Amino acid sequence: MNLVSQILVGFVAFIHLYILWLEMFVWTTRARKVFKTIPEDMFEKTKVMAANQGLYNGFLAFGLLWSLFISNGIWSCNVALFFLICVFVAGLYGAFTVSKRIFYVQSIPAILGILSLFLK
Repeated sequence: MNLVSQILVGFVAFIHLYILWLEMFVWTTRARKVFKTIPEDMFEKTKVMAANQGLYNGFLAFGLLWSLFISNGIWSCNVALFFLICVFVAGLYGAFTVSKRIFYVQSIPAILGILSLFLK
């Protein structure tokens, strides 16, 4: 995996670790400032659901980070590609069902990472 790919994969992983933190640990406090479209009274009611979503974002992040530590170049790229595609699809789904902003936050960085994997 080239350096640009490693940086982009790391960046996408960081985004998802941040989302994990927001959804699992600070949903009723700091997340209110980030998720402004959610009514204030819904944060406490959706705390468990948000934590579940955060866990899934963590799986995406850890899969991407794992790809950075695989010594076999082909497998490293394949694992990164798989998780970047998962992030891209999740971002598309979120853009269609929740907010178009999700496309910009998740899908665009993921597609840039995917494209970088094919640069030699």
